[in-house]
Order: sequence, then C-alpha cells, then structure tokens
Amino acid sequence: MTLYETIREDLLSKIKDGTYPEGQTIPSEIELAQIYGVSRPTVRHALKLLSEAGYLEKRRRRGTIVTKPKVDQSFTMAISSFEDAMRLIGRMPKTNVLVFRSEEASEEVANALTLKKGAQVYRLVRLRYADDVPNVFVESYIPCGPYPGLASFDFNTTSLYAAMEECGEPVVSARRRLEAIKADSASAALLDVEQGDPLLLFHTVARNAEGTPVEYSIATYRGESNSFEFEVRRA
Repeated sequence: MTLYETIREDLLSKIKDGTYPEGQTIPSEIELAQIYGVSRPTVRHALKLLSEAGYLEKRRRRGTIVTKPKVDQSFTMAISSFEDAMRLIGRMPKTNVLVFRSEEASEEVANALTLKKGAQVYRLVRLRYADDVPNVFVESYIPCGPYPGLASFDFNTTSLYAAMEECGEPVVSARRRLEAIKADSASAALLDVEQGDPLLLFHTVARNAEGTPVEYSIATYRGESNSFEFEVRRA
C-alpha cells in the first residue's frame, strides 16, 4: 500500500468511527503532513481520493470538512418517488411543503403543459431532505382539471405521483433537461450552501398514458452532494 493510500485509509477510518464527525473541519494539509511525516503532495493526493468518494469537501473560509458520500440520483432516470429512492440507498427522506395552492398558469407553465393562458394549475413547492440535510428544492405544476381531488392530499407525507395515480391519471413517462448553475442568495439559503456553489437544475415534463403533459417541475439539487447516472445508447 502506498503512503497516500495508507493516509486515506486512516482518515477514512477516523471519519467512520466519529473521530472526525460530519461537518467538522479536518486538520490542514500542513498539519496532516506533520502528523503522518510525509510531504504535502502525498497528503493532497489522499484528500483528493476522499473528496472524490464524497467523504470530504473543501469549503471557502472553512477548510476541508467531513461530508457524507453523494446521494446517487439514478432514480431521476425512472418514474420513482423521492422517498422510495432515498430509502433504497439507506437515506432517511423528509419533505417540507412550502407552498400548495391553485393559481393561474404562467406563460412558461402553460406552454410546458400545453394549456391555455390563465388555466388553473396546482403549484406545489417542496424542500426535500436526505438524512435531515436539504437536498433538493422542487416546484411542481399540475393542471387542476384532471386532478380535482389533489387538494385533499398531504404532500409532506404523500408522493405526488402516488396521489396523481390515485386520482386516476398516473404518470407513465417523463422527459428531463439538466443544467448546471450557480447558487444565488435564495437557493443558497434554502439548500444550505454558499452563494456561487454549483447546483444541478432539472426541468421535467411528465405525461400520462395518452402522452398528455400532466406535470411540469423545476428541481434544484445540491451539486456537491448528488451524483447522477445516465445510460445512453448508440443511435
């Protein structure tokens, strides 16, 4: 085992046994080089490996802190609930509904859902957590017409897609577009990151069995704590 691998394993052991708990700043490169009796580049290599694995993150003004490995968001390529996906990978999900009401569709929403301007839609805004850490901020818009009973659901505890299915119009397909953006002051506060940190933005249009758009959502994920897996095929 090389020196940097030995250091990586020792630091990982200390992270897992709580010597360096989540959120704590670990010693600096200079301090670690002195502790292990090696050069700074050797320490830097070990820290890089732990950062790539999701156990460490370099923060401005704070140094290098202990984090949890990134949340695998493979479920974004399937029709699956956030709750089920989080439990599948051993994370505890939680949802906080910030807004749920009916309103007139904006031009953007009307276009996405192929509705007439001014049509009524439900607006559902949620902040979703993985292990009590804010993970994704999502705004969803659903046409009121096909889902008259949607207002009776508590979306702090109920999956939107499960409720839509119960109303008789399940989602069967979705098309998603991914963008990389930087956190502004509002998103930084919501997702507990620093302004300018990377975020991942998904625009989704979900459709029913007839191919009619029944949900338009904009989901903003923390860039440093999420990973996404895509499968592509040669055309």
